Amino acid sequence: MGDTLITVVAIFLAAILMLVFPLMSLAERTDDISQLAVQTATTEFVDNVRTTGKMTLDDYEALLSDITATGNTFSTEILIQQLDENPGVKTTQAEATKIGENLYYNIYTTQVEEQLYDTGRINLKEGDIVTVTVRNTNQTIAQLLRNFIYVITGNDTYQIVGQHSGVVAVNGSTSQR
Repeated sequence: MGDTLITVVAIFLAAILMLVFPLMSLAERTDDISQLAVQTATTEFVDNVRTTGKMTLDDYEALLSDITATGNTFSTEILIQQLDENPGVKTTQAEATKIGENLYYNIYTTQVEEQLYDTGRINLKEGDIVTVTVRNTNQTIAQLLRNFIYVITGNDTYQIVGQHSGVVAVNGSTSQR
């Protein structure tokens, strides 16, 4: 009887090893591919904004389309730090490019989206800083399996994230297309 019980347990463990761990490996690989796609889309979006000096509604919607094509849901955070056009008002130095003299004001995601949906574009100027962070809000299959096997708890964990930032290199055109 004891040998039969050990055999049944061994077969059960072998079945788990042969089914669950390959499934976990495949799910992790899927998350890696999604991670790469999200990071690439985020980087391309920010680099496009940096090199053109403008953020358009079409570009933003293309970013959202690219990241949701992975089959996950995402939270997108955008921070634009705009260089103050008149920093000499608060200082005695008149040159805005001096280190320590630059003043920035922030525009956050809701303000960015509001302006994009109202006007279709945001014009930036040289020296502005754009930061975009994308995080998944759903639990992926890999997260579910990992939480089941390793008993990891916490709803604030995310598996897929893309983040990129940069300084705008040119002044955006003020003419509408």
